[in-house]
Amino acid sequence: MLNYNGNLVAFDDVKITPNNRAFKYGDSVFETIKVVHGKLVFWEEHYFRLMASMRMLRMNIPMNFTLEFLEEQILKTVSVNEHNKNTRARLSVTRKDGGFYTPNTNEIDYLIESQEIEYSTKASYKVDLFKDFYMYSGHLSTVKTNNKLIHTLASIYAKENELDNCILLNERKGVVEVTNASLFLIKGTLIKTPPLTEGCLKGIAREKVISVITSSNNYTLEEAIISPFEIQKADEVFITNSIIGIQPITNYRKKEFSTDVSKKLAMSFNILELTSK
Repeated sequence: MLNYNGNLVAFDDVKITPNNRAFKYGDSVFETIKVVHGKLVFWEEHYFRLMASMRMLRMNIPMNFTLEFLEEQILKTVSVNEHNKNTRARLSVTRKDGGFYTPNTNEIDYLIESQEIEYSTKASYKVDLFKDFYMYSGHLSTVKTNNKLIHTLASIYAKENELDNCILLNERKGVVEVTNASLFLIKGTLIKTPPLTEGCLKGIAREKVISVITSSNNYTLEEAIISPFEIQKADEVFITNSIIGIQPITNYRKKEFSTDVSKKLAMSFNILELTSK
């Protein structure tokens, strides 16, 4: 079952018209939320990012779009689907049908879907650069919109080349992220991640990992431009998103990385998940 504007409907009964703006123009934002035993992990952070994204895209935010209302709608969807374990919920918001590039209205529709997930970090995780196309380093790239064509093409490239993921670059050839997660590299006690000005998503898990690192006396965090050459010189590299937590990268081209620090950070991140509001 899906939740369409607060109504629970069968999957086949949700009709997308030819005038749907997410379909025609990618005029949509979304949040992917991990739900564990009826609890939305990092929900406040997801909610406020969604509100900021909708404002940036000049969508009208309904009066009832409160933190509590959307949490209730997500949990209702998870419950009706009888998802009792780890669940991946996606909340999509799109402008209502109509118009060409200029919409007829800024009013919105929303759709909530859920599926159970079984995820554990992989012992071996191989990545490489995706250089066919580049991301734009502007502020719009930091927003979680439906415009994910480069991420899709990079995912296809990874599958064709027996990789687990691909590292995306911006127009200045700086490292941005991987197709579905933020990226961090470790050299000694220094941990680096690209700043938002490089075009990386303003990730919820990214911010949580940054808070774990900055609260530790063992490491120094630096948000700085990263070149592909730096990846090969790193001791460790890991990625993070709200669903997988922290996944260490073990192989980049011919380089093999250790995973000791990444695994320690993952333990701290998991504690944050358990204690999140």
